[in-house]
Amino acid sequence: MFRSRTLTSAPGPDYRRTMTLAARYPVLFAPARWEWGGLDVQFSTELPPDELITNIHVIAFTGDRIVLCRDDRGFWIVPGGTREQSESVHDCIVRELAEEAGARLSGPLHHFGAHLGTSDHPAPYRPWQPHPRKAWLWSTADVELTGPPTNPDDAEQILEVRAFEAEEAIRLSATDGPHMPELLALAVEAHRAR
Repeated sequence: MFRSRTLTSAPGPDYRRTMTLAARYPVLFAPARWEWGGLDVQFSTELPPDELITNIHVIAFTGDRIVLCRDDRGFWIVPGGTREQSESVHDCIVRELAEEAGARLSGPLHHFGAHLGTSDHPAPYRPWQPHPRKAWLWSTADVELTGPPTNPDDAEQILEVRAFEAEEAIRLSATDGPHMPELLALAVEAHRAR
């Protein structure tokens, strides 16, 4: 788990190191509304119980570069998606990496946070999912790009997969939501701390 630190002093040479993660990443840690899913969400570095995890995404690294996938809406997204019935977190990530990025794991997964959400929809997105509370798990991993994405018919259609320098990936990730640049910045920090 990636722990936050407490703000202990006024700005100075150690200010950035002693700020809490929430103070350094205010958009990421702010409560938010995801209208597309009828969800009120809150990010946390406390990992949720497995039974609440409905979606898993991985900030995939090839060396120091981050893999992003451009979908048919023109959004640059990180690989990941909805967990299938009885699917493990690991198996979901393996499947989603192949489907969206044409990639495979080349190192261990590291979970660094989750968005916990409450849905106002009358039923879960899929019948086997928890409702109304659920969680989106965020992970980092080293990957190898092995070919084109498999692009199943019932998933996002990926038009392009590229590995970007971290700064450029962080900038491009804003196309997928205002919290994404800070999420990727935190992922880079967590990945480098390993």
